[in-house]
Amino acid sequence: MHMLRARGSGRRPVMLAIAGDSAAGKTTLTRGLVRCLGADRMTAVCVDDYHRYDRAERAGKPFTALHPDCNHIDVMEQHLQLLSMGEPILKPVYDHATGELVRPELVEPRDFVIVEGLLPLHTRLARACFDITVYLDPPEPLRHSWKVRRDCDKRGYSPEQVRAELARREPESAAYIRPQRKHADIVVRFAPVAGRLDPPGTPLSAELLLRPTIDHPELADVLESGPGDTGTAMHLRLHRDTDGRPVDALHVHGYVSPEESRVVKKAIWERLGPRAGTALPAPDALGRIGDTGTSDPLAITQLLLLYHLLDADQRQAA
Repeated sequence: MHMLRARGSGRRPVMLAIAGDSAAGKTTLTRGLVRCLGADRMTAVCVDDYHRYDRAERAGKPFTALHPDCNHIDVMEQHLQLLSMGEPILKPVYDHATGELVRPELVEPRDFVIVEGLLPLHTRLARACFDITVYLDPPEPLRHSWKVRRDCDKRGYSPEQVRAELARREPESAAYIRPQRKHADIVVRFAPVAGRLDPPGTPLSAELLLRPTIDHPELADVLESGPGDTGTAMHLRLHRDTDGRPVDALHVHGYVSPEESRVVKKAIWERLGPRAGTALPAPDALGRIGDTGTSDPLAITQLLLLYHLLDADQRQAA
């Protein structure tokens, strides 16, 4: 049904890219969006599946999985173009648990397509396929700790092996991954607030750079709506981007009470209603970290991305 709409009605899928280095939080951000809108409306694709070599083969190469030469970038570009036009693809699959390239899978784009991974914004042709682009930019020490924990818990590595691989990858991170930051409409950084000594377990705060490359929602009325001081939970400031240009920086604080965060989430949620039509997404799916953790800054970030997805879809329908 969704494929017929994309192909035959003149409306194509809304395409969202989420780029970032390994263990930056791309999959966590993506899963919440998919759970919220539902797999019947949203397709998720990981472009790390386009690795050219499996893990054993890469061991003998002079580069890592971050290098474009280690990936089928040309095939990725072709598939992104097809998805953006509502066409199905036969996508390669890389099994991160075993490090093997396994049987490809048929992917059919729904109303919304999220493409996440290491290099979705690496080329001009790939970038042209997206309506909204996001780059995840956690502080490197924090990302390293996430990668050590994930790769040890889920992929069978020792901490020493992960740290050695991080050191080996660093030149390619600097050369190919981090340069994608400048192409993102939204740059997201989850991190502790500098200078605060919050108790253990306090959710990380989020900073979102909202570049003027796309139209962002009007947030002043969100900050002023509802009871309570929403400015404690979330506020806007003018920030200097890496190129020196002014950009709006949205700060979402993890240390505020759930009640204060709930006011902000409710205000944004109410603005999703007209854009979602009869298929209003499920808010309880947002802000989840792993099996048991939750984060209000993550949930608010996902809400803002949902706003962009639904707004782009509504614009197409107009």
